Amino acid sequence: MWLLINVVQMLYTFLHSAFWISAAGVVTLVTFSQDIALVMARRFWAPPLIKRAGADFHLEPLPEIDWSRPHIFVMNHQSMIDIPCAFAALPVNIRFVAKEQLKWVPFIGWFIWMTGMVFVDRSRRNKAVASLEKAGERIRNGKSIIAYPEGTRSPDGRVQPFKKGPFVLALAAGVPIVPVAIDGSGKVSGKHQVWKLRPAKVRMKVGQPISTAGLKPADRDQLLHDVRRAVIKLHREIGGEGGVEQDIAAVGVEGV
Repeated sequence: MWLLINVVQMLYTFLHSAFWISAAGVVTLVTFSQDIALVMARRFWAPPLIKRAGADFHLEPLPEIDWSRPHIFVMNHQSMIDIPCAFAALPVNIRFVAKEQLKWVPFIGWFIWMTGMVFVDRSRRNKAVASLEKAGERIRNGKSIIAYPEGTRSPDGRVQPFKKGPFVLALAAGVPIVPVAIDGSGKVSGKHQVWKLRPAKVRMKVGQPISTAGLKPADRDQLLHDVRRAVIKLHREIGGEGGVEQDIAAVGVEGV
């Protein structure tokens, strides 16, 4: 029974995404506006995907934030549905720093490219640095970025160690970091069961911005620590288990 349900869900996900990404591509070509495609993703692509995945999605009341300003949103990562949840929840057009491998995924890769998101090749340091510089340019031009600093989906739901890249980016761009926590999405579609969807309650909470004003590159690790503590606190407030002890991910290692 569940196999049949999941096959239907996969088919729906593909057709739904193909339609709306194609529509966004046409709109982008006609209007020369990347932002309209992102609005379409927030309003028309993301909410139905969350519902059809079986997620009972609950967003905690948003804090008072000047959404007109650029921010870097730092979010923990449990599932592929975290992405549509972020699109649906945040009242701002967000761009991702996405793994290079996604460039070759039909429709998803095209959408990332046409909306001005940034691909990062984490296997090559010089290319990774260049990608972060490109993301910094987007932010200085008034765009908001969302990053998943764990580098991969959590295997057990706990917040894993963070990579340093998003914090280097925040310091270089001089913009606030907004901590975001999600819990329960791993029960819908976990790290090792991407297409084995099961109904579950998913909760998400957005925290207060953490300023980077006056901070220097030497403050990077302390900023990482402060933001990760904030994400863990939010995670516990929505029923999550918090995080593992280690703050900083080892070089070349995703997660722990």
